Amino acid sequence: MTGDDALVLAKGVAIGLMVAAPVGPVNVLCARRALEHGWRAGIASGLGAAAADTLFAAAAALALAQATGLVAAHRTILVLAGGLFLLAYGWRTLRATPPGPGAGRDAAGLVADFASAFALTLANPITVFSFAGSYVALAVPVDARVDARDALLVAGVFLGSTCWWTLLVAAASRLRQRFTRSGLAIANRVAGIVIIAFGAATLAGLALEAARGGG
Repeated sequence: MTGDDALVLAKGVAIGLMVAAPVGPVNVLCARRALEHGWRAGIASGLGAAAADTLFAAAAALALAQATGLVAAHRTILVLAGGLFLLAYGWRTLRATPPGPGAGRDAAGLVADFASAFALTLANPITVFSFAGSYVALAVPVDARVDARDALLVAGVFLGSTCWWTLLVAAASRLRQRFTRSGLAIANRVAGIVIIAFGAATLAGLALEAARGGG
């Protein structure tokens, strides 16, 4: 690996961290699952989010201009769908009955954790618009060619995102034994309220834009 290749990989790792680390609904989801069901559930959720981040990275690396144009052209419907999804998932989380401390996940549960975190990350409008800004901030070159550096960049994003989710899950797992069933119920309510707040803020921002446009 040349020095230039290492720089591309490092930029990918930085982008993965920049997109994953800001507090958002997926962070809340992963921490909650690590508290309720243990580190395996948290890691499965984190890998689902990292897979979605990697999918966005691949689209951006291969066709940033086209991907940005496509997102811009369908921005309203994407934001609306994402906001509604966050509201629905937050309500479900708010009403969820927590298992007793120490309850784990079977294989089917882990797959469901992965899939739901993947879907939530894809539906989160903030994720969609974070990549373009990250690419510009780090001066990532984008052209029409698909080469090994594109693969390095995408791999770096997956690595950076996975590192963040691993650290988050490790921190939440250390606190798990301190939570009683009532404590987990409170965590569910807090997580649900936070996710609902993100969804409401997303829809409110969209309504404000529409009002300004109409005015």
